[in-house]
Amino acid sequence: MLQHAPYPWSRGLVITLLILAGALPQLASAGVTKVGLVTDVGKVDDRTFNEFAYQGMLRAAKEFGLPSAFIETQQPTDYAKNIAQLASTGHDMIITVGFMLGDATKKMALAYPQVRFAIVDFAYDPPVANILGLTFAEDQAGFLAGALAGLMSKSQTVGMVAGMDIPPVVRFRKGYEAGVRHVCAACQRLGVYLDSFTDPARGKTAALSQIDEGADVIFGSGGTTGSGAILGATQAGVWAIGVDQDEYLTTFKGGDTRGAAKLLSSAMKRVDHAVYGAIKLAVAGTFQGGTQVFEASNDGVGLAPFHAADSAIPEAVKTRLRDIAAGLKAGTLHPGVAR
Repeated sequence: MLQHAPYPWSRGLVITLLILAGALPQLASAGVTKVGLVTDVGKVDDRTFNEFAYQGMLRAAKEFGLPSAFIETQQPTDYAKNIAQLASTGHDMIITVGFMLGDATKKMALAYPQVRFAIVDFAYDPPVANILGLTFAEDQAGFLAGALAGLMSKSQTVGMVAGMDIPPVVRFRKGYEAGVRHVCAACQRLGVYLDSFTDPARGKTAALSQIDEGADVIFGSGGTTGSGAILGATQAGVWAIGVDQDEYLTTFKGGDTRGAAKLLSSAMKRVDHAVYGAIKLAVAGTFQGGTQVFEASNDGVGLAPFHAADSAIPEAVKTRLRDIAAGLKAGTLHPGVAR
């Protein structure tokens, strides 16, 4: 169902009056009149990259005076239908969220050549003229998470609960394992893919299973499935690392959720910045099809603050992590994961 993002009428009236009075430049580009977003299966407040993408759209809509709307996908067979609903109702900039929407986004981009599209976690080869792929160096973010896990593990066994076996998740896992090896060659690395991004109960079960095998740090990478893993781990008294966004602020509600003190950090992908930037390009009239890569060198990936776990992380660990992050940013350190 098409849902309109918050856009108070009073603010719109104020902007209109200011423009007429000459106090503000025209905010909305003549080429962009409405922006829309289609989630992967999930919601815009699901504490995963659906929500992060949505926040990026809201920021751009507010800054550039654009009406916005979103559709929360209920099942994968609805991808193309949902995109078409936005395109057919005048949304000339559409964000699609996730690798799984790759085929549907291309199909709709060809059907609506006048609409600009940006897709999170997907790139086209050859490029499509009206689609901008927003991709991330998940291997670098995973490498940092793995280094943190390896440095904090006492049992020398760490775990990872991943979502579906798709390229971005695979890069997270391979990067994580490489990061663990980089700082703890003797560490055992446990890991599992689950065939869902929306099953926190299975995520928790998988995390507890790895804990039973000796893991004392769990990396959860897979939507709410991964969130279930880190909640299960932290509430069992084991260190955990989140993914995509700062899960201390989302999954753990700023520290109010039980287990927050055992969240070490999160391997972040700045999906919000990427989505905002794509819309800004369209508004500026400089949008073109292709691929943008967000990585350590442009602050597109990195570790979230340690928050409540800060005092438990030795200064030597923090120093090592800073050195690793600097190496990734400078290009002198490579996870060794093919992209």
